[in-house]
Amino acid sequence: MLVALAAVALGGAASRSARADIFMTHRADGTVHLSNVPTHRTRSSVVVLRTTEHRPAQASPVVSYDGSQTPITPITQLQSAQIRSLYAAAARDRERYHRFDDYIREASQLYQLPEAFVRAVIKQESDFNPYSVSVSGASGLMQLMPSTAASMSVRDVFDPRQNVLGGTRFLRVLANMFNGDLVLTVAAYNAGPNAVIRHAGVPPYEQTQNYVRQVLRYYYQFRADAPPVANAPPPGPPSITIR
Repeated sequence: MLVALAAVALGGAASRSARADIFMTHRADGTVHLSNVPTHRTRSSVVVLRTTEHRPAQASPVVSYDGSQTPITPITQLQSAQIRSLYAAAARDRERYHRFDDYIREASQLYQLPEAFVRAVIKQESDFNPYSVSVSGASGLMQLMPSTAASMSVRDVFDPRQNVLGGTRFLRVLANMFNGDLVLTVAAYNAGPNAVIRHAGVPPYEQTQNYVRQVLRYYYQFRADAPPVANAPPPGPPSITIR
């Protein structure tokens, strides 16, 4: 049985800083828009995450996320060479599978998501390599796109703690958007919430459907305290219906 990621609002009424909150606005075309300020301060904007934690050191500018996974300009060639070198070194470090346990535990407690769930997303996204970079520009342990990282108050995507906190915060936003549905939360993390809304479920993309199945496999493994071994063949699929 899948575990529902119960919707939460952190910080409560005591929070007076809108910059720590994430607002969602449904647009006329049916898409969603996420921002750290309510759009035009209208009633159409609702809070999908309220928190007084994980704020940037300085007041952040208005940042927003349009709910899609649009590729952003990748890092520079010089940075790319440096990151590739760091990636190769990290890939040889088998301790990386537990090196970030404290950050995962912190993020799990802060955003009220199971540690096994956060760990499963990291395993699938980067195999616990903090210097992973995709061809579309997603970076770090939880493969954050630049726009997503900015909207989740992540200043350095290659800082493991910032990346885990920001990625987990985004998972919490998605879980709140989709009423705690684990499958839809995972699908939206991969394909973007607008794709999930448009298809009223997991999008009919082979890559996304495989992604959901694999994250859930890892989730069950980690929940059973049986972390997957590097380079081991994936286990058989659990009984899951992709909607």
